[in-house]
Amino acid sequence: MVRTFWMVAGTAVLLGGGAVAWLMAGPSVPDRDLTGLSGDVNRGAYVARLSGCIACHTDPAGGGAVLAGGSAIDTEFGSFFAPNITPHPEDGIGSWTLAEFSRSLTAGMAPDGGHLFPAFPYSFYTRLTDQDVVDLWAAVNSVPAVAGGPPAHRLRFPFNWTRGVGLWKRLYFEPGSQAPVEGRSDSWLRGRYLSEAAAHCGACHTPRTLLGGLDSDRKFEGGTGPGNEKIPAITPGALAREGWTADDLRYAFRTGLTPSGDSLGGSMAEVIRDGTRYWSDPDIAALVEYLMDPEVP
Repeated sequence: MVRTFWMVAGTAVLLGGGAVAWLMAGPSVPDRDLTGLSGDVNRGAYVARLSGCIACHTDPAGGGAVLAGGSAIDTEFGSFFAPNITPHPEDGIGSWTLAEFSRSLTAGMAPDGGHLFPAFPYSFYTRLTDQDVVDLWAAVNSVPAVAGGPPAHRLRFPFNWTRGVGLWKRLYFEPGSQAPVEGRSDSWLRGRYLSEAAAHCGACHTPRTLLGGLDSDRKFEGGTGPGNEKIPAITPGALAREGWTADDLRYAFRTGLTPSGDSLGGSMAEVIRDGTRYWSDPDIAALVEYLMDPEVP
């Protein structure tokens, strides 16, 4: 895939500046029409728990306030820091509009038109429903505005070049809602939405290419997390080989305990602490149903 990247970039250079500009612009993502939708703060707070917003954008170890900015996410490309998303007008997103928030969340675009690094999982959030986007907007605007925030990203060249993210998007980003699936239960469809959109399970549990794109042919086969953490496979076959049952998984998402009585650690401990332990029983059951389905594509 690295060769593909440079072949595409080299071809663009040969074709001229117009082709380069087109590639670096990334795919066109139409703005969502959110007219007529009103956000519900309480439901938005729940969407934040579903989507991992608290875990990434809060630094409890550093004494940070909720959503005021996260600790370092160390990767092979450098260190990323989730920004302050409280409604502070300068240091947070208090000056943003709903449309700008939506573009950031579902298209990976900053208000100034620049690309956001894909450490922010907008390649999953692009599948969020309009109502979830509006509800989440209401929730983040309900927390206290906090000044300050984390430091800037510390990335190695050329990965610190934001215009290059447009080319990354050309290769890996597929904007838009989930394609419909016929003949499945409402619970299965909810589990699919949680896994593939809100909870973005594949962001950690699917291997990535050398350029950081998801290897879609190896869905849920395990990956490498922050700080070179080994992330386990969660395919139905892998879960069965490890002895996990549906009841075990539901209990683990609620408590963080494995069938042997050990505690889940690493980044999964954060997911449970700030996320799944707050989920409703039907949502946990829906996610488990989807993950354990041997026919999941």
